[in-house]
Amino acid sequence: MIDFATQLTNLLGPEFTKEGLDANLAEVRRTARPDLGDFQCNGALAGAKQKGENPRALATRLEESLRGQSLLRETSVAGPGFINLALSDQALATQANHLAEDARSGLVPVNQPLRVLVDFAGPNVAKPMHVGHLRATVIGDSLQRIARALGHQVTSDAHFGDWGLQIGLLIISLEDEQPDLPYFKPDYNESMWVEESPVSMEDLDRMYPAASARMKEDVAYRDRARKATAELQKGRAGYLALHKHFWKVSKFALEREFTALNIHFDLWKGESDVNYLVETLVNQAKESGVAVPSEGALVIHVNREEDKKEIPPLLLVSSEGSAMYGTTDLATIVEREREVKPDLFLYVVDQRQAMHFVQVFRAAQAAGWSQETRLEHIGFGTMNGTDGKPFKTRSGGVIKLHDLITSCRERASEKMEQGGYGKELSAEERERTALMVGTAALKFADLSNYRLTDYVFDLDRFTSFEGKTGPYLQFQGVRVKSLLRKAAEQGFQEAPIQVILPEEKALVLMLDGFNAAVHLAFDKRAPHFVAEHVYGLAQAFSTFWVASPKVLEEKDEAVRGSRLRLARSVLVQLELGLGLLGIEIPERM
Repeated sequence: MIDFATQLTNLLGPEFTKEGLDANLAEVRRTARPDLGDFQCNGALAGAKQKGENPRALATRLEESLRGQSLLRETSVAGPGFINLALSDQALATQANHLAEDARSGLVPVNQPLRVLVDFAGPNVAKPMHVGHLRATVIGDSLQRIARALGHQVTSDAHFGDWGLQIGLLIISLEDEQPDLPYFKPDYNESMWVEESPVSMEDLDRMYPAASARMKEDVAYRDRARKATAELQKGRAGYLALHKHFWKVSKFALEREFTALNIHFDLWKGESDVNYLVETLVNQAKESGVAVPSEGALVIHVNREEDKKEIPPLLLVSSEGSAMYGTTDLATIVEREREVKPDLFLYVVDQRQAMHFVQVFRAAQAAGWSQETRLEHIGFGTMNGTDGKPFKTRSGGVIKLHDLITSCRERASEKMEQGGYGKELSAEERERTALMVGTAALKFADLSNYRLTDYVFDLDRFTSFEGKTGPYLQFQGVRVKSLLRKAAEQGFQEAPIQVILPEEKALVLMLDGFNAAVHLAFDKRAPHFVAEHVYGLAQAFSTFWVASPKVLEEKDEAVRGSRLRLARSVLVQLELGLGLLGIEIPERM
């Protein structure tokens, strides 16, 4: 089905063409002045400039050509040449019923689906996930959901940070604590493997920060770590076995967090998975002249004449002979080109890493391993505390993601009890609902902001059932579910939608905007467009609810049935829209 904006644009396009103007000038959008109409076209201003005539005169001719269209109740020209368009009640009712019959609530797939690779989350084997991983995780998950909903073929990858110096640090730290482990023996082989891991996630969480801090002050310790890293990358058997233990322990803990957030991946690849490619690619880059020696290291120059500031070269191999992060990123691109064959790569990573991705993407282009135009860095700002600084514990430490999820669930449970929500639920249902509400608070707080902006995380405000929050949206959905459940119990039937009240018209217009919001969210790689839409829809339903609070007491069966169907349409779209944000609506609250 076609939304109103597109229908109106299609009506105006030929009229602009008749005037000798580009049909693209006929673009129609929702108006910021609902007192003048429902939609607006501003193309006459640009068109008149091209023709060298008065914009209001052009706008008037265009407006007059639309009179008598069944889609429109009224047309007018305002200001210097704005064309205002007001929809007819019949058009609104027809569109509302089309939307009600559509399981996708008006969402139209793209004409040309792409193969999309979404790289997000980026957990590190050396340490538990912390709040810094939250934005990458929820933004990346929302983008993969949106892309799939639009018909794109999506492959998502958690992409572990499981290679490099952090593993070397863990190896030597463990060697100092448990030197008798078989993995440190030069002659280690698979027969010496012990199934039980020598470390827990708590051990990794303790060892890595301590080793990282010591490395900064102890040169000999740092050199040991670098040597261990190089030996790991060259295939030392005992170190590879330890890496396997680290990976399994970390993955178990990570799956707990991802499950709590209702986030799933197609692939659980890591930097280590492409180690087999590194030597070949490095040799290729050397032989082609793309990679050149520099102070004992190997680099790829990526600076260009048009750059306003110098872009440093990408470090391919260190002076110690170790492959660097950029090297494994390049190898990962090559592997993905071979195995997934994406039309589009999306890397959801902190905006502070923007320079790194410029280097990697340019290097991939220079070496002929991929096309820079298909590689995108989806950056984002920081989640800050109420002090405006990156979110920390009261003692100044980094907050673990598990602890943040737990805090949100507990605060949601408290808010439910304070507000009298969920009294009829069993203890088990209350616990499950509290997790759903807490997760909604966490995700919507993030996704309702444009990804590149920093935002302040206020746990108390975001778990509120009032205002622009995830729990508020869930509550509106639960309210509709309750209404429909009671209607079914009383044997009431739904009927074709009529648009009688202004609040009903506002709801239909909001429902009509869903398709545009989702497409815009993907085109701009910005889920907040979906978040804004569902919030606007929930607000419109709340206003409608106030205007017609006694739907079930309505004596006119046609009116009652109409409002029940309209309410169901709202619920369907709320569930779809919130689903694109990774948020579920409880059955009861």
